[in-house]
Amino acid sequence: MTNIASPHRQAVTLDHALHSRNKAQEIQGAVLPLAERYRWSSPFLGAVVAGDFTSGSLDQLRSHGFTVLHLPYESIIRAYQSVGIDVQFDERTPDSSFRNRMHEIDRLSPDDISNLARSLIEDNQVELDIFIEILRACLSRSVQKVIVVPLYGTANNFSSIQDAMTFLDFYMVSDYLHEFHRYEAMITFTNGDRTDGSFKDKNRAKEFLRFVAAH
Repeated sequence: MTNIASPHRQAVTLDHALHSRNKAQEIQGAVLPLAERYRWSSPFLGAVVAGDFTSGSLDQLRSHGFTVLHLPYESIIRAYQSVGIDVQFDERTPDSSFRNRMHEIDRLSPDDISNLARSLIEDNQVELDIFIEILRACLSRSVQKVIVVPLYGTANNFSSIQDAMTFLDFYMVSDYLHEFHRYEAMITFTNGDRTDGSFKDKNRAKEFLRFVAAH
């Protein structure tokens, strides 16, 4: 027998995917402008999300450079079950049930909260260890190598890849210094991160190096 999803189920699935994608976009919108502002320090981008997220929404975050720790919906259910609260819900759950669950959560004792946290951590220990290790590597990193390249010469423009390859075949490298163009600076860190900068002015290049050293 072929199992065909009902139109209602399809609508719920599409709504769930859209909700997950919107949440991922909210995180990007909040964090990426800060990452761009401090791009010279190659900052750590981390997101800890909990609940029912689609794999597509998580991959969306990762594609923008985020390290993601996802605490699945089922894991949250088990954690609350460990302190006697059923937090399962679906689109048919009445608002009164949500209010009752909230009242139960508000009445949790400090020991219950500790047990809930312990259950959540133990249930996601492998993923949590990976996330923390990546974060620790970023926070404890140091500069491994600094490359500064002053660029001279005349820019050569081509309309095709083949024309550019032909130019390289016949180009002769010489010691003669042509017009100065810019400084290229590349810094690699011990955890594999890298940050680059391109500057017309020497002082801006030094500002870049000082910024990285301070962060």
